[in-house]
Amino acid sequence: MCGFSGFIHWEAEPIPSDELTRAAGLIRHRGPDELCAAMPSDGVGLVHARLRVIDLSDAARQPMSNEDRSVWLLYNGEIYNFRELRRELAALGHPFRSQSDTEVILRAYEAWGSEAIRRLDGMFALALWDGGKRELLLARDRVGKKPLYYWTDGRCIAFGSQIQGLLVHRHVPREVNEPALPFLMAFGYPPAGQTCYRGIQQVPPACWIRFRAGQADPVPQTYWDLEIASRPGRADPGEAARRLRHFLAQAVRRRMIADVPLGAFLSGGVDSTIVVGLMAESAPDRPVKTFSIGFEGDPRFNETHYAEIAARRFRTDHTVFTVTPQSFDLLERLVSYHDQPFGDSSAVPAYLLSELTRQQVTVALTGDGGDELFAGYTRFWAALAAERVPGSVWAGMDLLLRGIPSGSERSLISRAKRFLKVARLPLPERYWQWISYFGREGLSHLDPSLERWWARSEGWTPLSRLLYLNFKEYLPNDLMVKMDRCSMAHGLEARSPFLDTALIEYAASLPDRFKLGGGGTKVLLKLACGDLLPPEIHRRGKMGFGVPLGSWFRGKWREPLKELLEPSSARIHRYLGPAAVRDLVSLHLGGREDAGHRLWLLLTLEVWLRQMAGSSDPAAGRAEVIWLNRQKEEVPHG
Repeated sequence: MCGFSGFIHWEAEPIPSDELTRAAGLIRHRGPDELCAAMPSDGVGLVHARLRVIDLSDAARQPMSNEDRSVWLLYNGEIYNFRELRRELAALGHPFRSQSDTEVILRAYEAWGSEAIRRLDGMFALALWDGGKRELLLARDRVGKKPLYYWTDGRCIAFGSQIQGLLVHRHVPREVNEPALPFLMAFGYPPAGQTCYRGIQQVPPACWIRFRAGQADPVPQTYWDLEIASRPGRADPGEAARRLRHFLAQAVRRRMIADVPLGAFLSGGVDSTIVVGLMAESAPDRPVKTFSIGFEGDPRFNETHYAEIAARRFRTDHTVFTVTPQSFDLLERLVSYHDQPFGDSSAVPAYLLSELTRQQVTVALTGDGGDELFAGYTRFWAALAAERVPGSVWAGMDLLLRGIPSGSERSLISRAKRFLKVARLPLPERYWQWISYFGREGLSHLDPSLERWWARSEGWTPLSRLLYLNFKEYLPNDLMVKMDRCSMAHGLEARSPFLDTALIEYAASLPDRFKLGGGGTKVLLKLACGDLLPPEIHRRGKMGFGVPLGSWFRGKWREPLKELLEPSSARIHRYLGPAAVRDLVSLHLGGREDAGHRLWLLLTLEVWLRQMAGSSDPAAGRAEVIWLNRQKEEVPHG
């Protein structure tokens, strides 16, 4: 797991070495073990921050080149089928100097060109510079677990794992992408493929892009897509459960390969408990290291009791972290690591858990993806319920609840009101309103990506369509962003067995009744792994990974909240009505409404706008970089 940045000037304009060292400093949290850079030819600069996980030797150092130094690779991630690919490539006569998966990617490109990307099974973002073709290939994994940004004007290109690393390049503008802000306010992240910076884009998941001189806007090429079962199906549940258990166990085993200490996040939910149980089965001779987090003083945000039940069941080496309200600079750090505004406040516990976990292990397995594959979110059940009940019934219930105080955003009444407010809308509109922060009033039409995913699933069952939309939007743009940025902020590698390619494709082939049925969620998953689930966990409801923002904003964070959002000097007022912002702050602080999650989104936007107006991290320039070049393997630090 690592981070990288690169700059290419097609007309061989020199790249100042200080730009590369500054870029290295801004990504070194992703790879704290080593910083290396290379200038393979005039106008080409590459820099890599390394986190040693597999093959800790210098032979696995990046940027990595082939023997004649015509091809150079920058790579972030893990390839879980690298051993199988290595055997195949060795049989074809390709030499290997290391035991790393990095070199397997390099040799695969030599053997198969860009088609090698289809054969990689894992989480990855990569950049391949082919000096012979004068071509840059950027590629990203199927789910979008690893980030990859780029900016180009046809004359040059800047690319890398973090937006901050691109901004050190003298040609890349630092400007707000104003058209993306309504979408950000609705969903908490910018539209697919875009960022909140004008001109800086993302490589979409399951895509590669080729860049050559003179191309100002190359088109991403999709190499994989998800097909979800669109018919009821007659699969035998017993046989399906056995196959599912096989795929899960295989996915967990492949993610336990590491040359560094390894553990797991354990929330006490169904998904993380299954992952830990399968880890214990795979390595019965040593206890699994597990980690959970809870917030002091609010049981609604503390799952540690359930995590401890699972830890006892599997006799893990378990650590519980209990945290108190944090200092406000935590928000500023999170915005900096995310590079832009980000609405999901569960980044707070994810960041803190990663920070504390990294003190003991370098790799942690997670339960991410189980809800996405097996319809674990309440919104999926609610969407189908709304399809089956006449609108007049929902209208009557809506009237009955209007006079009842809502309480917190997690309360049953609050959720019911949110559901009923939009229950009579068409299915896609209903779904998008449920997952929005401020509604979609600021959007004059559906974003093209949302329209594209919905049209792509035409003819599928309603549940399959929602699962596909969630897989293409929320999973890569929210859940994966949060886990990558929060774990890599501390140089911790997070691996997600549920997002194994074979498992994803098998789950997608299952009929709806194996996901939602009999009033429950994750039907087949619980059948396949029931022996791993203690009764208390098997029957418990879904609990989100959250933080008591409501009480924090009325307590320790009250004054910083007011100081950032209320003054006329607040930068956010340029884009949102000052009166509306102040009213929301007043409603929350007065206890008349729990607006914690919406206020969090506004704060991340305000903090980001302030960071935009400031300078880059001053510590970035002090990074020590090992320089690799075409003439000799290593030169002194520069």
